[in-house]
Amino acid sequence: ACAEDTKGQTCYICLEAVHPRTGEGLVRGCACGDRDGVASGRTGIAHVSCLAEQAKTLCSEAEENILGVEAFNSRWARWSTCGLCEQSYHGVVRCALGWACWKTHVGRPERDQTRRMAMTLLGNGLSAVDHHEEALSVEEAVFSMMRRLGAGKDDILTMQGILAITYQSLGRLEEASQIQRDVYSGRMQLHGEKHASTHLAALNYTSSLVHLQRYQEVKSVLRKTMPVARRVLG
Repeated sequence: ACAEDTKGQTCYICLEAVHPRTGEGLVRGCACGDRDGVASGRTGIAHVSCLAEQAKTLCSEAEENILGVEAFNSRWARWSTCGLCEQSYHGVVRCALGWACWKTHVGRPERDQTRRMAMTLLGNGLSAVDHHEEALSVEEAVFSMMRRLGAGKDDILTMQGILAITYQSLGRLEEASQIQRDVYSGRMQLHGEKHASTHLAALNYTSSLVHLQRYQEVKSVLRKTMPVARRVLG
C-alpha cells in the first residue's frame, strides 16, 4: 500500500531499501517530510519490522532498568507515534504496528498491563483501516478481561468510551448512545460535575444524541453542563 510513496527510498533505521531479514518493503504513515506544508528533511520512511523492533527495544530497556511509568509510557508511544515528527501513525501503518505490538506481547500473562495495552493498540489499528467489526471483537475481549480481573472504575469507563465509538462507526447508534450515557453517569459519580473528564463525557453523550436527532435531550444535558463548565473553565 505504501510502495508508490516510498519508491527509491531507504529505511531511516536500517538504511536499507529492502529489509535484509524479512524482504519487506518500506512504509510511510506519518507527517515526516511535510510538516505544515514545509519540507522538514525527515523522511519517516521505514520497514514495519524496524519500527516494531525499535519500539520493542525501547520498552524492554525501560522495564529492565525500572525507569518508571513516565519513561515507559513515552517509549511505549513508539508503537503508535513517529519518533521523528511525533505524529500518530495512520492507516495501514497503524494497523500493521498494532498487529506487531500484539504479536510481541501475546505470550505475557493475562494480568500483565502491557499485554492489555497491546490489545488496545491492535483494536485502534483495526479501526484505523475501517475494520470495525474486527476492532469490536478485540475491544470486547479487552473489556471482558478488565472486568474479570477487577480493573479500576476509571479504566472501565475509558474502555466503555472506546466501545461506544466503535459501535457508532458500525452504525449501532442507539447502543453507542446508551454506553455514552453510562460513561457520563459513571464519570459524574466518580469525579463530580466539575471534573474535566465529566465535561468530556457530557460532550460525547450529547454528540451521540445528536446522531439520533434527539435534540431535546441534548439541550437538557447541556443546560446542566454548560454553567458548571463556565465556572470551572472560565
